[in-house]
Amino acid sequence: MKTERDTSGDTREDTVLCAVEGRTGVITLNRPKALNALTHPMVLRITEALTGWEPDPAVDQVLIRGAGERGLCAGGDIRAIHDDAKAGTRASAGFWHDEYRLNAYIARYPKPYVALMDGIVMGGGVGVSAHGSVRVVTERSRVAMPETGIGFVPDVGGTHLLARAPGRLGTHLALTGSAVGAADALLCGLADHFVPADRLPALTAELAGAPAHEVLARYAATPGPGQLAAWRGWIDHCYAAATVEEIVDRLFAYGDPAAKEAAETILAKSPTALKVTLEAVRRAAALGGLEPVLEQEFRVSCHALTSPDLVEGIRAQVVDKDRSPRWSPATLGEVTGEDVARFFAPLAG
Repeated sequence: MKTERDTSGDTREDTVLCAVEGRTGVITLNRPKALNALTHPMVLRITEALTGWEPDPAVDQVLIRGAGERGLCAGGDIRAIHDDAKAGTRASAGFWHDEYRLNAYIARYPKPYVALMDGIVMGGGVGVSAHGSVRVVTERSRVAMPETGIGFVPDVGGTHLLARAPGRLGTHLALTGSAVGAADALLCGLADHFVPADRLPALTAELAGAPAHEVLARYAATPGPGQLAAWRGWIDHCYAAATVEEIVDRLFAYGDPAAKEAAETILAKSPTALKVTLEAVRRAAALGGLEPVLEQEFRVSCHALTSPDLVEGIRAQVVDKDRSPRWSPATLGEVTGEDVARFFAPLAG
């Protein structure tokens, strides 16, 4: 079989392992040293596997999991996106095109799609899991859309998912980029079931011979308490404000230490990304369906490639790791309505 190499030098057969175990098609993201970050060949391989299994009468359901102990997937290969944006090339647009098509395909997949969201599940990892029909979190799960911290905007259908969370919880998670555990992921609609991590091997083994709904009934448990339910008062009040500046002002004024911490977290993010993210989540709520939201996200992502904050944010957080990004513009007040509108404009060509 011909193999295809990704930018890390791995073959796509190495980085995505596909097998049929009993009556379940099993996809294993296999870049544990990179926390299973997605590359373009990996996206194509997942799509290929799902397409082959869809009409196969021998496959009743699909399972996706991550290799290693740290998580399902930390997101896309942002070093490659950094290099692409810095060089002014367009490889990332091709990656996003195929990745977002995969996200939509997962959402409408006609067979049960079981995602084991154990450990770190961020960015693109949310895209290959949280659109599935059976989403399992554990006590180790840390689910997040942290894009504003790298000068980017939640994508992979993330603005769709966050727009549908109760009250203003999704706006809070979108702007702060905060990671949530099992209970809060369930509350926000990002997951369906909690299973203790030490029971995942037995769960996976049983899925080979029985339908997911039967197996989950035997393994699902109640997670420990989350945080967001107790914070709904200040979250729903503060994030209902019209602008990011007003949200921050309300958070500082509310008088709750957690609200103050959220404000400080927001102010460390890219001002441009924050304003575009707030607009994107609110537009996603109006768009309703996932596919029109993914189309919007594709425009936003492609425009972000030409934004200085994307290169700078990845440099500061991932490349140089100095954690001191120099955003441009540097403050929320300097980001104009025209600056925000540019991200939603039709793409040239």
